[in-house]
Amino acid sequence: MALMVVMFRMWQQHVREVERRADEAERTKDEAARRRAMEERLRIARELHDSLTHSISVIQVQAGVAVHLSRKRGEEVPPALLAIQEAGADAVRELRATLGVLRTEEDGDGSGLSQLESLVARARTAGLPVTVTMTGAKRPLPPDVDQAAYRIVQEALTNVSRHAGAATASVHLHYEPDTLLVQVDDDGKGTVFSTGTSTGISVGTRPSGPGLGLVGMRERVSALGGRLQAGPHDDGGFRVRAELPARAPS
Repeated sequence: MALMVVMFRMWQQHVREVERRADEAERTKDEAARRRAMEERLRIARELHDSLTHSISVIQVQAGVAVHLSRKRGEEVPPALLAIQEAGADAVRELRATLGVLRTEEDGDGSGLSQLESLVARARTAGLPVTVTMTGAKRPLPPDVDQAAYRIVQEALTNVSRHAGAATASVHLHYEPDTLLVQVDDDGKGTVFSTGTSTGISVGTRPSGPGLGLVGMRERVSALGGRLQAGPHDDGGFRVRAELPARAPS
């Protein structure tokens, strides 16, 4: 009996040692994975900084100089130039926020629906009439949902400016107890592009294939477990509609 007790205790110690080593190996593996992920984030941050920060800063400075010279000469500053200046400042802010996130282990980039008013104002300054409506009981959203909703509106309005030609856009946010509906509509017919016809131009339509912007939207929505629909209206125009899970806090 004594021998059996001793052997049983030795077996228990052996099992505990095996478990300890397994746990240690798992921790080491996790730490190595986190280290590799952090190194990759730092590499991406450096690439973004080197490739984009300088170019955006030059655009912002040049736009600022042009605005200053126009005002100095007593000329009216073109709205498009003001939009470029403001968009450059906003791009620098968002890039810095993104670089800050990449250099930490936190998620989110500081963008959300609290900045929707500024986004819409820039679109209007650039010549795109935009209306915004909100229905339902507005409430604070989870950070990832708040950020995704803002990015969807941002990308949708960008697409309207690029591809819809002369158009107006509407943004609709509808708050439900467990869902946030984000919908952006426009009445554009397409952009004008050069062709080989005798007139030199013809009215074109939006790109038929999915662009990177729509791909990015789908990835954001899918990551949250939501649904995205994007496509043309029967009578012209385009609609982007996203349903994002956004359970109200209990």
